[in-house]
Amino acid sequence: MATTAAAIPNFDHLFREQKPFGASVTARGLSRSFSDKVVLRELDLHVPAGQFLAIVGRSGCGKSTLLRLLADLDIADSGTIILGDRLDRRANTRVMFQEPRLLPWGRVLANVEVGLGADGKQPGARARAEATLRAVGLGDRGGDWPAILSGGQKQRVALARALVSRPRFLALDEPLGALDALTRIEMQQLLERVWLRERFTAILVTHDVAEALTLADRVVMIDDGKISLDIDIDLPRPRRRGSVDLALLEERILSRLLHEDANAPDYVI
Repeated sequence: MATTAAAIPNFDHLFREQKPFGASVTARGLSRSFSDKVVLRELDLHVPAGQFLAIVGRSGCGKSTLLRLLADLDIADSGTIILGDRLDRRANTRVMFQEPRLLPWGRVLANVEVGLGADGKQPGARARAEATLRAVGLGDRGGDWPAILSGGQKQRVALARALVSRPRFLALDEPLGALDALTRIEMQQLLERVWLRERFTAILVTHDVAEALTLADRVVMIDDGKISLDIDIDLPRPRRRGSVDLALLEERILSRLLHEDANAPDYVI
């Protein structure tokens, strides 16, 4: 049975020591092609430290390509990417994918410890992994095999694995896309609580405009390899599903996605 949102522990006591603030992410003149298909065209993007950004767009528009470039999982044909004050992107970035990608031969706690990398041999590493697993509501499942977990529980483990190293930048490539509706809502709530507590920089790629508006401070849309829409979501948290404000924003973005608003300006702040 999936853990309910009410069972998620309070994050105020997850980590005792001070954690670094999120790092800014800046892309300048970013271009990427595959064979003769141009996916990104000299794209510019700046994400302030600690911001939660959502990227939306039609299938094949380059959302995941952009995220992979920012997370140092791919190399751009041209352009530059800077994390914070030229931090090591690989060391300070973690990624969550649509599939949990858990190691089937490792128990749940061991999968979380994978996220520690070389720090897994340091004193207190196991305690940190256990604390992070408790924080995602699975403190009693550390000895289980991934195969017996539900889809939502597997994604909680994947989130714990990403968080245990305390990243300054978390890249989220449609991590909730395969979950059922209720579990997806619970995971959205969990992600928001983690981000509010830790304040890492988060960039979410999603096809779900409602999800983007629920979680993000800002939504950008990619079209024809460039950012065609940039909207700040200045609404209080937690956001009430079905509210008029969210519905109006969702309609506005969907209209652009469906090319129904041909006269809209390129950038709307």
